[in-house]
Amino acid sequence: MAESFGALLKHWRGERRMSQMELGLSADVSARHISFLESGRAKPSRSMIIQLSETLNVPRGSRNALLTAAGFAQAYTARSLDDDELRFVREAMDWTLERHCPYPAIAFDRHWRLLRLNTVSEALLGGMGLGVGDSLLEAFLDGGPFSQALANRDEIASHLVTRLRTESAFYGGDEILDSAAERLLASVSGQLVDNQDPPAIISARYVAGDVTLSLFTTISSFGSTEDIALADLKIELMFPADQFTRDALHARFAALKH
Repeated sequence: MAESFGALLKHWRGERRMSQMELGLSADVSARHISFLESGRAKPSRSMIIQLSETLNVPRGSRNALLTAAGFAQAYTARSLDDDELRFVREAMDWTLERHCPYPAIAFDRHWRLLRLNTVSEALLGGMGLGVGDSLLEAFLDGGPFSQALANRDEIASHLVTRLRTESAFYGGDEILDSAAERLLASVSGQLVDNQDPPAIISARYVAGDVTLSLFTTISSFGSTEDIALADLKIELMFPADQFTRDALHARFAALKH
């Protein structure tokens, strides 16, 4: 049975840890009206649903669920990345990825499925059996070449658990992300250590042949997007964490060009 609008609104208010008073003040609506919406004593307008969704930072797909529950048509679609309308988005993404060479860069979706790789990432991940369409989460969990290449896998896994849980919470719960987080936690050797003096940044150390590449990352997303799939798309740019890695990546990229 489909959930009512009131139940969904209450769910999202709980996810964002806001009281009815806090939500009302932030959305310029009375707490009494929020209470009536959640109990079903009042019916929301379409504009009210959008306004509350903005205040609660509800993902686009879940905003559709709120609209449908209230009897309105859905407002957001999920276009394919190959859609003609997204031509300039694709060009911007490819421009960003390739301009990041000689360092690795990738684009992936909500569930960490690879969508685009720059030349360096194609070479590095291709050597581990990964390419467009593959899941980085599954590669991390299946114990294959990608997982084996991480010299500090347990350290990265413990941080990744927190990241996956945070991402799932943003979506109001995501079974795939939650399952991956639990599997990662179970795979970590020994007890997680609470480091009292953690480093400024955690780098992933990949063993490639007889060298170890140390990389840290930044992650970005598209702003001002109303498309469900595009809002979930992320671009990850990797940077060398030491001089050896910087020199090795410059040398590898120079070899790839010849």
